[in-house]
Amino acid sequence: MAYEDGPYIQMACICEQVIEDKTGCISVIRVIDTVTHTVARPDAPEVMPPFMHNSKLVLMFKAGMARGRSTLKIVPELPSGETGDPVILTTYFEGDERGQNIFINLNYTFTLEGLYWFRILLDDVKITAIPFRVKYNRIVTGSTSQQ
Repeated sequence: MAYEDGPYIQMACICEQVIEDKTGCISVIRVIDTVTHTVARPDAPEVMPPFMHNSKLVLMFKAGMARGRSTLKIVPELPSGETGDPVILTTYFEGDERGQNIFINLNYTFTLEGLYWFRILLDDVKITAIPFRVKYNRIVTGSTSQQ
């Protein structure tokens, strides 16, 4: 099943900040698709340790012919191919050019280095996917031995 007559995706991204003014206009600040996690210490592990990264996931829809309530799912897919717990919420479309802006605090714990995908489904139909790459920068500093 595809949504040929709407709703349409106007924007899907991960960023650092979203500002919405009194008129409903939004500004998306610092769109990111890659984060580098750096560990610099004498015993820096060879494999990336899990870390939390705070960002915003932004979805902007325009309704088109869509009307009524829909279930939106955001499903993270890890570099291993496994999927994480989805974020599920309800959206409501009023039709035509009217839209639905969704901002989600994405306080996500990354456990693996590599390419993550955040799959966007509307009523269990894939609308789009947002890629997000995690890199690990290991820096071994000083000495681990005691003097």
